Amino acid sequence: MDRVAKLASQKAVVIFSKSSCGMCHAIKRLFYDLGVAPAIYEVDEVSRGKEIEWCLMKLGCNPSVPAVFIGGKFVGAANTVMTLHLNGSLKKMLRDAGALWL
Repeated sequence: MDRVAKLASQKAVVIFSKSSCGMCHAIKRLFYDLGVAPAIYEVDEVSRGKEIEWCLMKLGCNPSVPAVFIGGKFVGAANTVMTLHLNGSLKKMLRDAGALWL
């Protein structure tokens, strides 16, 4: 859990992903389209990726990816992020975390 917390706090937006996951690609694309440059950790390509997946599932992310952290706090998976985007609160969260300027 400490490793995930450390990685999640290194940038305003952190996404844990898998390189072969379609929903992960969609979430990454959403942030890029919003003008955010998130830190992305592909758990199928990093050392101890299985350990990271296990920690994400313990946080309540099932499936384990995509898992999004904003301002060091766990936001959720694809459904949560899309809900926040559609109701307009995602941009406010990104501004508050310093990931968006406007």
